[in-house]
Amino acid sequence: MTDYYNDEDLERFGDIGKHSPELFKKFMDWYTSALQPGILSKREKILIGLAVAHAVQCPYCIDAYTKSCLEEGMSLEHITEAVHVASAVRGGASLIHGIQAHNAADRISM
Repeated sequence: MTDYYNDEDLERFGDIGKHSPELFKKFMDWYTSALQPGILSKREKILIGLAVAHAVQCPYCIDAYTKSCLEEGMSLEHITEAVHVASAVRGGASLIHGIQAHNAADRISM
C-alpha cells in the first residue's frame, strides 16, 4: 500500500487549478494577500500558519510552513512552542464541547 500523503504532491498544488483556473487564481490572490505583512509581520503570520496547519492536521501545510519558519530564521523551539499553543487550543476546544454532552445528558434524563 502506498502512502496517502506523498511529499511530491506539495509541489503539485497548482495542479488543483487546472479545472477551475479562475477560482484557483482568486484563492491564490487571497492566500498571498493574507500572508503579506500588515499589522502582523510575515514572520508572525507564518508562525500562525504553522500552528493552524497542526490544528487542522494537514501534512502538506505542516511541511510548507515548517520550511517557511526555518527560512524566516525560526528555530525548532519556535516551531515547537507554536505547536503546543495549537494543541492546547484544540484540546480546550474538545473539552468545552464536553459541556454539549452534559447538556444532552440533562435533556435525555428529564
